[in-house]
Amino acid sequence: MSEHDHDHHHHDHDHSELSETELRVRALESILTEKGYVDPASLDLLIDLYEKKIGPRNGVRVVAKAWSDPDYHARLMKDATAAIAELDYSGRQGEHMVVVENTPDQHNIVVCTLCSCYPHPVLGLPPVWYKSAPYRSRAVSDPRGVLHDFGVALPADTKIRVWDSTAEIRYLVLPMRPKGTEGWNAEQLAELVTRDSMIGTGLPLQPGKTA
Repeated sequence: MSEHDHDHHHHDHDHSELSETELRVRALESILTEKGYVDPASLDLLIDLYEKKIGPRNGVRVVAKAWSDPDYHARLMKDATAAIAELDYSGRQGEHMVVVENTPDQHNIVVCTLCSCYPHPVLGLPPVWYKSAPYRSRAVSDPRGVLHDFGVALPADTKIRVWDSTAEIRYLVLPMRPKGTEGWNAEQLAELVTRDSMIGTGLPLQPGKTA
């Protein structure tokens, strides 16, 4: 079972595969590569690092604090933008944040069907697959199949709710805290949070495993 929140959503920028900024970055990258100033392989490694490690670190801290601090959790669910700003994480494309929490009964997944809206202040650069047309369409039409492709198998009776990010609202998934972490502090819990678990296409790591 799935539910898709898409009514009355508006995107106030280009709906093409690449935004104006991304096109400019691509053009600049091509020029620098042609002149020998940039090694494409090294650039790819740097982008991968920002996508998977450096970029999502802010979101990781938000999730870990929510898991370990009930008062912060309550503030985060009531007003995510303000709660995230408490940790000094704010800025463009993070002005209006909503946190959706996974439960045993409902799993949340985030997509941007018309372009690639993404909460940069907490997750950094969007992964390539997030911006791809197949993900943007299949996340809505077949969310369980998409999760299967990412290696996530949920019980048949778990509802999957799809949240469509827009220029007005960005979503962050609060994954379920892994069992066996009772008494862990925020720093320990942070080791279990993955970028994909904050998008909804993954689950947190289990105790004893690290990324």
